Formats: sequence, C-alpha cells, structure tokens
Amino acid sequence: MENLAVIRRAAAIAIAGLLAGCAVQTPASGPELAFAPTQTIAVLNRVTWGVNDSTVKRAGAAGLGGYLQGQLHPGAERLPAAIEAQLAALTIGQRPLDQLVFELERQRKEADALGDDEAKKGARQAYQQELNRLAREAATRSLLRAVYSPNQLQEQVSWFWMNHFSVHQGKHNLRAMVGDYEEQAIRPHALGKFRDLLAATVHHPAMLRYLDNEQNAAGRINENYARELMELHTLGVDGGYSQRDVQELARVLTGVGVNLGPEAPKVKRELQGDYRRAGLYEFNPNRHDYGAKQLLGQPLRRRGPAEVDEAIARLSAHPATARFVSRKLAQFFVADEAPAALVERMAQTFLRSDGDIAATLQTMLASAEFAASLGHKFKDPQHYAVSALRLAYDDKPILNAGPLLNWLKRMGEPLYGRQTPDGYPLTQAAWASPGQMSTRFEIAKAIGGGSAGLFKADGPQAQEKAAFPQLSNALYFSSLKATLAPATLRALDQAASPQEWNAYLLSAPEMMYR
Repeated sequence: MENLAVIRRAAAIAIAGLLAGCAVQTPASGPELAFAPTQTIAVLNRVTWGVNDSTVKRAGAAGLGGYLQGQLHPGAERLPAAIEAQLAALTIGQRPLDQLVFELERQRKEADALGDDEAKKGARQAYQQELNRLAREAATRSLLRAVYSPNQLQEQVSWFWMNHFSVHQGKHNLRAMVGDYEEQAIRPHALGKFRDLLAATVHHPAMLRYLDNEQNAAGRINENYARELMELHTLGVDGGYSQRDVQELARVLTGVGVNLGPEAPKVKRELQGDYRRAGLYEFNPNRHDYGAKQLLGQPLRRRGPAEVDEAIARLSAHPATARFVSRKLAQFFVADEAPAALVERMAQTFLRSDGDIAATLQTMLASAEFAASLGHKFKDPQHYAVSALRLAYDDKPILNAGPLLNWLKRMGEPLYGRQTPDGYPLTQAAWASPGQMSTRFEIAKAIGGGSAGLFKADGPQAQEKAAFPQLSNALYFSSLKATLAPATLRALDQAASPQEWNAYLLSAPEMMYR
C-alpha cells in the first residue's frame, strides 16, 4: 500500500524529534504542525486501541506531542456516564476480593457437604456459574475501558502486562480473582516502575494460585513459579540464570501463598513477627525455608518475607530484564522482529530510570524505528475488534459487551483465556490465517449492519434499537479516506448500501494494521 509507505516515510522525519528528550514542546507552532492528517492518524492508530473522532479532536486540541505526553502520564480516567454506570453496577467493583472469595469458599464447601447427589450437582453448578459471572464482569470492564477510556495508552499497556504476567482463569477459582488482579496489580503500575509492577504480581493470589506457589514450602519445594518468574517475567530464557538460581528463588518464595479463609494460621512464637497477611495474600513463616541462599551469584542479605523484596529488586534491576522487557514492548508496539538497536536504547533508558516504564516507552515513541513502522503492525484479535467498535461507536456507548467477548473467543484470544503462562503471541503469523480473516469479515458485517447485539442490554427493560453506525462521516472524509489504497476506495464506491459500505471499510486491509 503505497499510501502507507508515504505515511511512514514522512512520519519518520517528523516524529523522531517530536518526543526527543524528557520535555516535549507543544506550543501552537510546535512540531506537531509538521504532521499531515494522515500521519496523525497513523500515530494515533498505534498508541490507542484504534483511532476515532474523539481521539483526533483530543490530539488536535493538545497538539500531537502534548497528546502523547498525556498518554504517557495520564490523569484521572473520565469515561462516558453510561459506561461509568455499567462499571459501577458490577459486583467486582462493589466488594473486596477477600469478601467475594470467602463467600464463594463457603458456597463451595456447603455444596460439597450435601448428601443428596442431585442437590449437590445443582449447588456445584450454581458455584461454577457464579465464578463464570465474575470472570465475565472482569472481561466486560476491561473491554469497555479499551473502547471508551481516553487513557488509551494505559489501557493498551495494561493489556500488554496482563499478557506478560498471564494467568488462566480456568484454574481453581481464578475466575473470581482475575478482575482484582487486573485492577489492583496491573493497571495502577502499567506506566510506573517495573519493580512495583512485578512486586504486585508476586503478591497477588491469582498469580500464586495459577503457578502453584501456594504449594511451595520448606521441605516440599515447588519450582514452578520461580522458573516462570525468571524465564517469562524478568530475565528471559537467555537471561544468564542457572537451574541453581531457579532452586534458590523457589526457596526464597517458600511460605508465599494464599489464605482463602478469614482465620490466620498458628505461627511459631519465634516467627510471629514475620507473618504477613493482606487480603488473600499470606506469608506463612511456618512454611518458609530460612536457610542461607544465593541468587544470581550474590547472597541474599535479608531474611523471611524481606528475602522476597530483595529478590524482586535484584531481578527488576538486572540488565537481562531490561533487554527482555524492552524487546517485548518493541515487539508489541513496533515490529514482530524488534529492531535490535531500538531494544538496546530502550533497555538503557530502563536501567537509567530505575525501570520507569513510561520513560522506556518514550524512548520507543521518539525513535525512527517506531515512525517507520506506522501502519505496518498487524492487529491481533482484540486490537481488530476494539478498533472497529471505537470507530463505529465513538459517541454511542454500547450496552452489552457480550458480542465482543464472543468475537474474541471465536478469534482465539479471549481475555484471561491463555492456558499456558507465556501469554498470547504478539506476531502476525499467529493471527493472519484465512479462517481468522473470514471471522473478521463476519464481525465487520455485524458491526456495520447494526445487527451485532451490542445494544441489547440484559434484563427486562426495553432498550433503544441501535441504528447502524454512520462511518461515512466527517472523520472519514477529512482523515481516513487519505489513508486508504485505491483498491479499497473502489470497493467502497461499489457498495450497494450504507451497511455494506460500513462492512467494506471495517474489513478493509488497512483495518488489519495499526
């Protein structure tokens, strides 16, 4: 697509200076004026879940440089009132995680204690349905924010970290925990310090249950979490650690676990000062290995729960972690094959800034490699589906996220659905099959024709029947049209109805890239 190549070449000249340094100049005559509308669209398509009219207006009001700085350092989230109302009604936002889980554990135990087989079957089914409902609430909240939040970079990076520190909701009772995991462990730290983000995941019951660390105790070492903590979360498989390091980290993590009930264990008198409890998280000194340890060639100086903090700090500050995290961020935001020189510059920023994620991303956004990649990164299923909804219903809050949840499941990328701890793949090869493209066209037809069911709210109340979206609007004629190839424009000219025109636009080759 020659028009996309033009965008990338022109943007490479302008954007490299746009974010250079820590301070970005954004006066009325600033460098953002050097961008044509098509170039602005290309940048916005990459730093958001998908361009729409409100995003273009925000970038126009702040200047592109000011907009990007606002995305790197977002303020309070302001969602549309209708979306806020939907989120406020969710159980996961009204009750603390420990209360939810205590009640669910009581329900599970009562079901298991029933003597009548038919009654037991019904009670167990009710328990499973409640877990499913809570997981659906979590996914709904995440997707509504992705579609409507003005803090788009934060939402994208939150998804990235949820994928990086992946947990599978199908294990144990994690369906009740994934919402809190995303809300408390991931989103608050998504653009902050990596050490704080890592610590939040280490101390969350969803991660500890998923990777079996609640079974890790002195004399019964379970290495599962320690291995993934090094291989997938910090150093990377080629990060220079040994099997001995895995064993030592597993010893550090003994006693780090989960307490699903309100009662605390009886701790030996001499160890009671080391006991920790925060919600469902528990450090039980009775289960901890207090022997001397070495990690990555250096002894651990602290003891008990403080060993965990020291290990987190050491892993977070390691050069291998800086390179591994920078490579994954560049793969997600720039190219399937992350440019080595860009990764090295990002890693140096990571190390100089004590693992500041926003600073590391700023180095990436200011790079010529980022600018040259615009319009060339293939959308994974969530990027495709959310970008289509953002374009179609920018100013009309959807009432039912169910169709979106189903589309992601059909395309193989449901939220919290990756069974293995490596997270979903971030490359085009994983998502560009003919079957995937066929599904995307069906989604485009459903959204474009207004028949997707996005405005059929649950409950008996009659709801307004949504008209199909008006995609042939001012944004299209002022900005989007210039980004489309001649073949796409010819196809749009041949559409027999507005609904068909919408479907052609939403399924166009250009809609598959960001």
